[in-house]
Amino acid sequence: MEIIRSNFKSNLHKVYQAIEEADFFAIDGEFSGISDGPSVSALTNGFDTPEERYQKLKKHSMDFLLFQFGLCTFKYDYTDSKYITKSFNFYVFPKPFNRSSPDVKFVCQSSSIDFLASQGFDFNKVFRNGIPYLNQEEERQLREQYDEKRSQANGAGALSYVSPNTSKCPVTIPEDQKKFIDQVVEKIEDLLQSEENKNLDLEPCTGFQRKLIYQTLSWKYPKGIHVETLETEKKERYIVISKVDEEERKRREQQKHAKEQEELNDAVGFSRVIHAIANSGKLVIGHNMLLDVMHTVHQFYCPLPADLSEFKEMTTCVFPRLLDTKLMASTQPFKDIINNTSLAELEKRLKETPFNPPKVESAEGFPSYDTASEQLHEAGYDAYITGLCFISMANYLGSFLSPPKIHVSARSKLIEPFFNKLFLMRVMDIPYLNLEGPDLQPKRDHVLHVTFPKEWKTSDLYQLFSAFGNIQISWIDDTSAFVSLSQPEQVKIGIQAML
Repeated sequence: MEIIRSNFKSNLHKVYQAIEEADFFAIDGEFSGISDGPSVSALTNGFDTPEERYQKLKKHSMDFLLFQFGLCTFKYDYTDSKYITKSFNFYVFPKPFNRSSPDVKFVCQSSSIDFLASQGFDFNKVFRNGIPYLNQEEERQLREQYDEKRSQANGAGALSYVSPNTSKCPVTIPEDQKKFIDQVVEKIEDLLQSEENKNLDLEPCTGFQRKLIYQTLSWKYPKGIHVETLETEKKERYIVISKVDEEERKRREQQKHAKEQEELNDAVGFSRVIHAIANSGKLVIGHNMLLDVMHTVHQFYCPLPADLSEFKEMTTCVFPRLLDTKLMASTQPFKDIINNTSLAELEKRLKETPFNPPKVESAEGFPSYDTASEQLHEAGYDAYITGLCFISMANYLGSFLSPPKIHVSARSKLIEPFFNKLFLMRVMDIPYLNLEGPDLQPKRDHVLHVTFPKEWKTSDLYQLFSAFGNIQISWIDDTSAFVSLSQPEQVKIGIQAML
């Protein structure tokens, strides 16, 4: 199901229902780019430590935008032994809510945009119809703005919002504004004396002048009027004053409060979906999902923390159970029977023996995917495929039980060893980032740090170390690389060879 700004509110209840009834979710994101500086090979060096990898991604990848979020929910039907899926494609864009809202800056990478365009990605659905969002700090600031507005309105026909700090004595008016305020008071007096007129529209004025009006009316007219700020078509703000009795005033204030709550919810936007996923505490599946997780936390919760340990703590608070299918497929007992762990190839391999493809059906009213057509890089489809891969591998684990188990649920202890371990791309000796504890610390006494002229190529390094048999090279930049020798005892000889 495609969700954009214009149909987000009308379909939000369907999203909430899908999340509530699901056994687990699969997610995927599409981004405006991957790296704002280093090449992907430099960004993902084979001998990065987990801390180094986190710092690189934090520095060079977080200024891109996650602008399509795929969510596929899976619910097992025990009667028919099949999964019922509901797939969603959310187009997301940080449209400013008002003039004081954050005006988000983000970067694009031409290769990423070109690739998505070649896949038929509709960028208008992002930039014209993307669902807005706020992180938690932005939401807090917006709520404070509304509280301040209510505080200004206290007393001026808005007694339901009176705060302990509201002044009930005459406000001090600057000399250059006295004439303006006197004219406003005179107009209100005329309104109250008139039997024909019930409303008064003041001329558009500055925010400071509106504040003075609210404060003045707060003590001068505690009852009998309702005061509200509206906008013209040209986005100019003006005040409307209405004669009302106490019952009508309360009704209008209730309407105003309801409208403000609706506006707040609209501004929080897509973040409400992420909050619902997080609050469910259910298993969230992804494929090579470290970047997906980092972007999701960064965009919809708060900026990423300074160090890895804080990131781990924050992530497990937001998503208590994560599972990465790329790591799962790269680990025993799958490692020896799965040669290619890219999502498309993994999906194909898991349809063959010894695996059994799961029985899956789309819920009524939701589009079904045909895996033969390969709609890869549509986030909803990738999430769907990721979920299928998880089911096939989880059920394969059940074949080792005695008696064998055909269906392994998302709550089974068989899959717990894979929880909260995120695949580390291209790291040679640390397969995953452990969100729940210390990371692996392999010995690297067989690795040399080598510097060389800028003109050198990989073949030059292989030639230099040709006497040492099988070596592995990880480029750092144009003039340095890590060279991994097959045996630690070769290191001294290797150093002498370079001198």
